Amino acid sequence: MTQPSSAVPPSRAPLPEDTLAAVQAALGAEHAAVWVYGLVSAFLPATFDKAIAEGATAHRACRDTTGRLLGAAGATPEPAEPAYLPPKPVTDQASALELVVNAETDTTTAWRAAMERTDAPDVRRIALDALKSSAARSTRWRKTAGLTPLTPPLPGQP
Repeated sequence: MTQPSSAVPPSRAPLPEDTLAAVQAALGAEHAAVWVYGLVSAFLPATFDKAIAEGATAHRACRDTTGRLLGAAGATPEPAEPAYLPPKPVTDQASALELVVNAETDTTTAWRAAMERTDAPDVRRIALDALKSSAARSTRWRKTAGLTPLTPPLPGQP
């Protein structure tokens, strides 16, 4: 699986407003995904520990890369919220799996939006890497949860 690129130039031109907003939104989705992985770990058995750790690590890396990208463009990365409100209560394994699928879908959608709002090669590379990574994890989690289809026809499309 492709991990998001960690190569960000030391400085770059400021991002256009629409690109900046989309990248900040993607950063917000990454913050939320990291939080979700922490929450679902309390509801999933130890057999999921490896997948949880891999997902959380990937989202932390993408979050950090995105923060560096924003900083290099002269923008201040939006901080994480102290907590996030899941769309439905998480009470068991099934609801935890549904939430992690939602988090991966949300990050895929956010990164697709970022790709659509920039021509900058470094932003597009980071967005594409993140989109592919989240789409692959989403498919694995959907399979684990018994959800169909395993992947949407166009990952990241709202």
